[in-house]
Amino acid sequence: MAKDIAIIDCGTNTFHLLIAAHDDSNLNILHREKVAVRIGRGGISSKVIVPDAIERAVNTIHHFAEVISKNNVSGTYAFATSAFRNATNGEEVKQIIKSRTGIDIRIIDGNKEAELIFWGVNAALDIGDQPVLIMDIGGGSVEFIIGSANHILWKGSFEIGAQRLLDMFHKNDPIKKEEIKALEKYLSTSLQSLFEQLNAYQPQTLIGSSGTFDTLSDIYCAKEHITTGEHTTEVPLSIEGYHLIHSELITKTKDERLAIPGMLEMRVDMIVVASCLIKLLLDMHPFKNLRVSTQALKEGVLDRILHGHFS
Repeated sequence: MAKDIAIIDCGTNTFHLLIAAHDDSNLNILHREKVAVRIGRGGISSKVIVPDAIERAVNTIHHFAEVISKNNVSGTYAFATSAFRNATNGEEVKQIIKSRTGIDIRIIDGNKEAELIFWGVNAALDIGDQPVLIMDIGGGSVEFIIGSANHILWKGSFEIGAQRLLDMFHKNDPIKKEEIKALEKYLSTSLQSLFEQLNAYQPQTLIGSSGTFDTLSDIYCAKEHITTGEHTTEVPLSIEGYHLIHSELITKTKDERLAIPGMLEMRVDMIVVASCLIKLLLDMHPFKNLRVSTQALKEGVLDRILHGHFS
């Protein structure tokens, strides 16, 4: 008999709900939903979740709970990441959500987040036997994992997410060259341990996951007139195509960026600094290939549950 599992990913920008039915031989995704909660907005730089963000979070989790109640769910697994773990009131917000929705959220550390992202991407793509770098840009943190098929070689979580970088560096629109230089200098210092690992393992392929890369792929597909399947686990984006998109992003205003085919309103503010981070990485290490996984943390949780390795 199939059992339904609900997974909630409470990210700094977006909350996700995934409901899947599984038995011994089949997995069927019943429901996917994402809501731009922006829980880090207004307070992430001062390490607090502000009252209106708390209300958005409660309302979204309450909605998710209603959706879950309409399915034959045997277990609900809810996770929160950077905005919760770094906020001085993160535990308090967790308890508010539990008391008002019945959903108990587990706040995970950066290493656990990176591990789960790896298993989500590993389940989505044929990574291969050679080391690759997986990069997941969130609003609060960015996770990097170097690995090969079914094996993590190194992982790290850095509190340099797009909302933080937006607050710190993107003061003008379009972003000024001086702001990009300051951002690059900050990242170059912050990511020294990553650069050391890239030098040691020499991955040739960069695999991006989560919202920024999804949106970059959507823009690329619109430019190239590429149609992708609704449930595909990998979507197109070339290194050359990325560089052309980046050149647009850093020279356009918010309204002009929003007019780019494939752009989402929930990404239009943070995508500039997120793209600058990707550009720095491509400049610092000679990657030959760029791939995009549509699966990340929540699918990693599902993978670990299905394989009996969840903890």
